[in-house]
Amino acid sequence: MIHSHLAFWIFFWVVVSIMFYIDLYAVEHRTDKIGIKTSLKWSGIWIAAAFLFNLLIFLFLEDGHQKALEFLAGYLIEKSLSVDNLFVFLMIFNVMNIKEEHQPHVLKWGIISAIVLRIIFILAGVALIELFHPIIYVFGIMLFYAAYKMAFGGEEQINYEKNPFIKFFTKRFRLITKYEGKNFFVRKSGKLYITPVFLTLVLIESSDIVFAIDSIPAIIAITHDPFIIITSNIFAILGLRALYFALAGIVDLFSYLKYGVAIILAYVGVKMLLADIYKIPTLYSLAFIVTVLAVSVIISLMKSKSAGEKAPKGE
Repeated sequence: MIHSHLAFWIFFWVVVSIMFYIDLYAVEHRTDKIGIKTSLKWSGIWIAAAFLFNLLIFLFLEDGHQKALEFLAGYLIEKSLSVDNLFVFLMIFNVMNIKEEHQPHVLKWGIISAIVLRIIFILAGVALIELFHPIIYVFGIMLFYAAYKMAFGGEEQINYEKNPFIKFFTKRFRLITKYEGKNFFVRKSGKLYITPVFLTLVLIESSDIVFAIDSIPAIIAITHDPFIIITSNIFAILGLRALYFALAGIVDLFSYLKYGVAIILAYVGVKMLLADIYKIPTLYSLAFIVTVLAVSVIISLMKSKSAGEKAPKGE
């Protein structure tokens, strides 16, 4: 399957590498603090790039109509789940007291690591289904649990001291607690120390692993094509850094989005469990995903507007 998409693989990695360098290096080298205007601009650029790539799939790839629908559905699922994950990142930065100007550096390396881990998880998930098809029922149940947890789990608390990865590194490396820079490691008196910035990166990566457990089964329910799964995931992930700084100041405007995402997870769980009985057309799935996301965002904005009108005006 990969060989049939060889030209698209090459084009994808060339374009992504160029944009990746510009977004994560050239932009950050001008300033360590990314403003909302820059964030919105780069969020728009990444979204436009994803839609352009999807158009090329539609026009030039064999069975392009179906593949384009699968790409778009997968991209929207990953993007909507990413928004919820960004709220977790915001809590991690607050708990770890990471200054705003140092957050882009942490997110940069977090995204690079997430891409590598996501490709490994995707290939493993597809291989598992090919080797043991009934695993799709396990994935379906996992999606139901993820939907329930997202809708009714309440506010997630960040207790970094109990995180197993944090325990691992703090037991094996010296930690410098009073540190104001953005480096992951520092050397003092000939000894190597890890910094709170490094522990923040560890927390972000561990949260992304949990996030991948939800998101990868969700997109596998849409398609088993590794090309579509990987490209849609990476396009969604690469826009996360810009999207984070765009959302950080307007987090309250999306209070109902998590319920919409929970409904989508439950839906793809049903789709996966029914896969051997009835294959729900991708077009129907795409229409459902777009409708749920649109409704949840509209309700969130209406609630925010209503709350603003009811709030007492200052003197």
